[in-house]
Amino acid sequence: MAEQTALEPVDFVVVANRLPVDRKSDADGNSVWRTSPGGLVTALEPVMQEHHGAWVGWHGATDEPLDPFEYSGYQLVPVPLSAQEVEEYYEGFSNGTLWPLYHDVVAKPEYHREWWDSYVEVNQRFAEAAAAVAAHGATVWVQDYQLQLVPQMLRALREDLRIGFFLHIPFPPVELFQQLPWRRQIIEGLLGADLIGFQTAGGAQNFTRIARQRLRLDTHRESITLPSGRTCRAAAYPISIDARGFETLAQSQPIQQRARELRHELGDPEVIFLGVDRLDYTKGIYHRLRAYGELVAEGVVDPAKCAFLQVATPSRERVDEYKRLRDEIDMLVGRINGDFGGIGRPPITYMHMSFPREEMAAMYTAADVCVVTPLRDGMNLVCKEYIACRSNNDGALILSEFAGAAGELRQAYMINPYDVNGMKQGMVLAMNDTVQNKRRRMRALRRQVFTHDIDTWADSFLKDLANVPSNE
Repeated sequence: MAEQTALEPVDFVVVANRLPVDRKSDADGNSVWRTSPGGLVTALEPVMQEHHGAWVGWHGATDEPLDPFEYSGYQLVPVPLSAQEVEEYYEGFSNGTLWPLYHDVVAKPEYHREWWDSYVEVNQRFAEAAAAVAAHGATVWVQDYQLQLVPQMLRALREDLRIGFFLHIPFPPVELFQQLPWRRQIIEGLLGADLIGFQTAGGAQNFTRIARQRLRLDTHRESITLPSGRTCRAAAYPISIDARGFETLAQSQPIQQRARELRHELGDPEVIFLGVDRLDYTKGIYHRLRAYGELVAEGVVDPAKCAFLQVATPSRERVDEYKRLRDEIDMLVGRINGDFGGIGRPPITYMHMSFPREEMAAMYTAADVCVVTPLRDGMNLVCKEYIACRSNNDGALILSEFAGAAGELRQAYMINPYDVNGMKQGMVLAMNDTVQNKRRRMRALRRQVFTHDIDTWADSFLKDLANVPSNE
């Protein structure tokens, strides 16, 4: 395990629900920490190392207090959670209340007072941990919907800090948000930040509107003026990926070889459709597979010539809504494959498991059409990863207009995931469009992704936060 360390005040602190590491076993059976996959860690690790910063977060195990420790040139500050808090704060309020509410009530949110009480208590613990490690005048960047009360709590503890917040999921319209019994507390919690970042301009506008309507605060464009005279800015900062890293990986000989193997394993079809999602009711997996199944049933798509590879990463498997979703998808895939598949040639290859980054890059490289059809998504980085891997300017991206990425990736084949016929038409067009049209679209998509990568996102937010006038 990593060496424990005493807390040293630092100038840059990230506060997130999870630490950027996972605990693994090495060859000798000893527990070791390994960097978690994900764009946020990739983007922020150089900043953490440059400032010898600190990352505050839960380490993933319940009822296990851990001391702070050094990792990869910066400090990790574990925040302990009990099993009951994971159930109420994380699975309950964060993912049973806020997640469905913020995703346009695709599933019904639940409102339980004990979940809220746990959310408040855990947010306070995160705020106190951040306050303890932040040096005087430090910058603190709080991440995502699990910690929306932390900015205000942190400001109450440390007025000298410069506080940023970024919401990785959508922020809903006022008409939906006002269902929340604790709406005022959430808004006031976020307004503790100097700068609040959203995935889209629409999300920032929704927040500013509710601050004006519910709290009667003065707003002007992106600025919100609080009774104290302090101003808070709410603006869009669309998150992205390590585009160069994905491109380099996809171009490597082992990944190119693995992509060829994948095509062969799928029966060397003329066209491979690919879906990659966390198993979540917001991702539109059922809708897309139903549309594809209808194309097969109608004879528009020949399963002897086309294959659909769907990866559904396991997610929140203890939550009933997710169990039901898995059962529904399992039955749909079984029915389509049973009705129309040949021996060794199922129309849909469905994988309910996680894959490493290298295997994902091989899938992106092998696929002719990537199908990204969320019913609602803050951004969706799968579509950007697919684009980064298409160094030959080939391939086609089908994209839901309800993904945050749709505002940037305008050259994708846009569809409405609620319109099954429209989705079927989009699949057929993406499959049969001319090579020239596909290349023209992909060149534009790649230009966007490579000029707005994860480093650009982090630099842009932190630069704007640094320019916030001091509160002292």
